[in-house]
Amino acid sequence: MHCKILGLPVQEGTGRLGCNMGPDGYRAAGIAQAIRELGHAFTDLGNLAPAAERPQSHPNSAIKSLPEAVAWIEAISEAAYRESEEGFPIFLGGDHLLAAGTVPGIARRAADKGRKQFILWLDAHTDFHTLETTASGNLHGTPVAYFTGQKGFEGYFPPLVAAVDPHNVCMMGIRSVDPAERAAIQKTKVSVCDMRLIDEHGVGALLRRFLERVQTENGLLHVSLDVDFLDPSIAPAVGTTVPGGATFREAHLIMEMLHDSKLVTSLDLVELNPFLDERGRTASIMVDLMASLLGRSVMDRPTRSY
Repeated sequence: MHCKILGLPVQEGTGRLGCNMGPDGYRAAGIAQAIRELGHAFTDLGNLAPAAERPQSHPNSAIKSLPEAVAWIEAISEAAYRESEEGFPIFLGGDHLLAAGTVPGIARRAADKGRKQFILWLDAHTDFHTLETTASGNLHGTPVAYFTGQKGFEGYFPPLVAAVDPHNVCMMGIRSVDPAERAAIQKTKVSVCDMRLIDEHGVGALLRRFLERVQTENGLLHVSLDVDFLDPSIAPAVGTTVPGGATFREAHLIMEMLHDSKLVTSLDLVELNPFLDERGRTASIMVDLMASLLGRSVMDRPTRSY
């Protein structure tokens, strides 16, 4: 496999500083070495810059950094489309606003290939707000609504060449949903596996069901992994911590199952804020999870002292 990492130093979606350091945090945590040790070819494409900004405003006065967000989405979408032509792109964030660019870009590539695009969304949040419903104004809470073609983005975010069918989106780890998001998502066929479902049925059974559908429909699978999918006790370097997240072992099981499935074609690693980390602990865990997705087994994992 030829892995290509692209840094997306986006912090405009969160309303706080620090996520722009995320890509270099992953590099410092040894992402290149981890990929090479697994025998994969590797290219570091550096960090992307946003497109030119255009003046924009919205009737929702809570919205923050709309021109900057749109500039990032435009640049990221084109880059994701380009880099998904061949190889295995890994997008290093940066806040989750970046998925409003990565997913439309790879979905456009899937449409070119005549295949369905599936999304595994590993996150504490559904990120299903529109520009009209967000109360915080933080646009990292809007990507899924946008790339699934929900109304409320027309004239602001770039037009979608290929929207993702909501039925092809599976969310896992959900435990913080605003009322407006809940009402909107219940009108769709998005599969939401919240932490209660995980507690009752286990991540293995829930994920296996989704992967079987991806395989049956010959789909392409993009994984978007947010730091806050994990419990903050093991991954504190995120500005949106929510107690009760996935354990270290649950997260690794997901990654190992994804590797075994051979269905994953691209990956987001998002919301790492090194300013909030503890001696690189979260960045190292995220790199370790990526390595499991790329084929590292328990027998390959060295003992590490923190």
